[in-house]
Amino acid sequence: MTSPVADTQQRSSEGGFTLIELLVSMAVILIVSGIVVGSTIDMTRLGQKMTNRSDMHSGVRNATALLQQEVGQAGRVSLPGSLTLAGATGIGTFSPNIQSIIDGVVGTSTEGLFVGEHVIVGSGATEETVTLTAVGANSITADFAFAHAVGARVQATGGFSAGVIPTTMMNGSTGNKLKIVGDVNGDGRMVYVEYTCDLANGRLYRNVMPFTAAVKPAVTVEQILLTNLEINPQNAAGVVPPCFIYQERTFSGTTWVIGVAIMTTVRSQQRDQNTGDFQRVTKALLNVSPRNVVNVWMNASLNNTNRMQPLPASVVQLLP
Repeated sequence: MTSPVADTQQRSSEGGFTLIELLVSMAVILIVSGIVVGSTIDMTRLGQKMTNRSDMHSGVRNATALLQQEVGQAGRVSLPGSLTLAGATGIGTFSPNIQSIIDGVVGTSTEGLFVGEHVIVGSGATEETVTLTAVGANSITADFAFAHAVGARVQATGGFSAGVIPTTMMNGSTGNKLKIVGDVNGDGRMVYVEYTCDLANGRLYRNVMPFTAAVKPAVTVEQILLTNLEINPQNAAGVVPPCFIYQERTFSGTTWVIGVAIMTTVRSQQRDQNTGDFQRVTKALLNVSPRNVVNVWMNASLNNTNRMQPLPASVVQLLP
């Protein structure tokens, strides 16, 4: 027979949790789970916030870096390769053919040359600066003061006085549209570039084309540098600064842009889940100097104007 004490011990060991113990255990589990889920949600929101902020800062930083680089290069005049005379000239007006080496290819090209451009021809005692009066597919026309043999070098130097198109010029730059011309990429090919702050649609566009383009390309989504562009905040005087502010100087009837201030304000793509508002950042570059324009301006102030290049007629046609 089983003793009463052993039977009681067996029933006690198989009794399990009481209802109160079960409720307490469930409450503890729910509290811990709530803390873990809440922390996970907070970390997710923080990650989204940091991603939004990082994307916003990255976009502004890339756009302003490109603006700074291209404004700094504005006004540079160059050729995409080496050019030499393929025909001899005498003293006076001649139209010699041109031999070119562009991207390693030997040919006959006048790419980069335009009517009115000042080019250096020859070397040594016969080196001179001539003004091109005509540019053909494979020849140039100019009034030469020296005779030049076949193989004489043809070089383009100096810069455009209107490398950054002044606001005083017809169809010139404005507070929300920056217009520049020159070899801004440093590859020997001159281009015309327009930056447009489209505040109505919240976009910053960059429209680039060869300086000899016959027609300005239409603005497309591929040309968007920034989205979610906003109006800049008011300054201390209560004035809303535009995207572009120009420092201009006038000398001998010519206006030069010697500095450009750039300011852009953008908001994040998504709202902050904690505040319910967009994050915003304003990036300002207070004095970007187009060094080629400044260099030519300083030379012109010393009456050295043979390196001051006129604005090509093809660019004037692209300004409107």
